[in-house]
Amino acid sequence: MNKKTIEKNNTVKGLSDDFKQKDRRGNVIPPDKIRRYGRKVRGLPYMSVVSPYIMRTRQDSSNYIRDTIRIERLEDYIRQKRVEGLTNLTLMHVLIAAYIRVVSQRPAINRFIQGQRIYARKNVEISLVIKKTMSLDSQDTALKMYFYPDATIYDVYNQINDAVEGFRNAPGGNFEETVKLLAYVPGLALKAAVGGLRFLDYFGMLPRFLTKLSPFHGSFFITSMGSLGIPPIYHHLYDFGNLPVFMSFGAKYRKNVVLDDGRVEKQSFVDYTFVTDERICDGFYFASGMKLLRSILKNPLQLDNPPETVVMDIK
Repeated sequence: MNKKTIEKNNTVKGLSDDFKQKDRRGNVIPPDKIRRYGRKVRGLPYMSVVSPYIMRTRQDSSNYIRDTIRIERLEDYIRQKRVEGLTNLTLMHVLIAAYIRVVSQRPAINRFIQGQRIYARKNVEISLVIKKTMSLDSQDTALKMYFYPDATIYDVYNQINDAVEGFRNAPGGNFEETVKLLAYVPGLALKAAVGGLRFLDYFGMLPRFLTKLSPFHGSFFITSMGSLGIPPIYHHLYDFGNLPVFMSFGAKYRKNVVLDDGRVEKQSFVDYTFVTDERICDGFYFASGMKLLRSILKNPLQLDNPPETVVMDIK
């Protein structure tokens, strides 16, 4: 997608909810209740149409991006929100809210590939893995959250904390039960079953309840290496499912920085990485999204309110 294509996107001004899915009565459908969560994107450049047939898997088409953000403002913002009552707010919440805000302005990064075709997602589906406790033998699970692109930090905080608290109070859930069931299937039969799921997934025929359980189907997967005290990894994308973006962020660290006037100042930073499926949009568009993410993280107060505009993907 080139610069001209970006300018063709439809902008919904103000706080209009025209970008949200509605039922026949005009009522807004909650983002986790959308049945057909994607639509085929038309009007794409010819190269964008052909590239999924040339780069057939996400491993073929993965790009790796690493960046660093200074976090004093983010830390101040998190402390402020904790005083306001968001007592468990972390950098994870802010990064997710910031990414959703980027989607509201750069919707093409929320596309996905299915059956070598490019689709625009109608909501924002976030996956993450959590552990009940930080120990080697602690059980972990994948959680999924669903948002519209006008979500605020409060929306993100409430939904994620409810999901995390629910798991830690009663580990398991539908995803764990499904994995447990598959684990009892004999090897060859399991291989055949997964092959059948891949076939259905290619043609978009997987039942919605399965794609809602699957962490491999979604807009964005995020993982924290900071809680492990190590730098961010470059996490691979999955060839099963339709996940186009994986983010990892590392532990906070401090280092001395030489200022323009020659003084030395100790500053705080966090490194983060993205692995992206380049087939959904081009490098110019991705770069624009990454710059916007940095801008939002430098001024996180804007996450308190919905965006002034929501940009719709091309038809």
